[in-house]
Amino acid sequence: MANGPIVQSASGSYQVDERLTRGVISRRFWAYLVDLIVIAIWSAIVCVAIFMLGFLTFGLGWALFALVPLTAILYNAVTIGGSAQATVGMRFAGLKVVDAVTGGRPSGLAAAVHALLFYVAVSTFILWACDILLGLFRDDRRFAHDVLTGLMVIRAS
Repeated sequence: MANGPIVQSASGSYQVDERLTRGVISRRFWAYLVDLIVIAIWSAIVCVAIFMLGFLTFGLGWALFALVPLTAILYNAVTIGGSAQATVGMRFAGLKVVDAVTGGRPSGLAAAVHALLFYVAVSTFILWACDILLGLFRDDRRFAHDVLTGLMVIRAS
């Protein structure tokens, strides 16, 4: 019985279809580079809006600049939790995100936590290296933040 990327074997255990995870790590790298550009543009637009709002509120709106880093997490939550199940970069690289157990679409909350854990890992080299190393040694190519959130990045069909 097949359920997306998850295949049930004759013994009843579940395994990931290897064809869907081949080459995913290198594609994720290119997807991340594209997403950095998209997030930078989105953050610049948000900064301009906050700057203008600050004038209208006599400087009070400028406190919202502290929330600008959340635009990356919101971007991931909306795009991964949406119908495409992928960020702009992931679509460019031919990837999508699925729930590792059901093979279905991830929730917006799971996508937001997934992004938060990723950006925490990227902020320190040791965590980031451990995150990537786990993916290199796993058959399903899932990074640590994928495993913790129960999500999986696969090739889009």
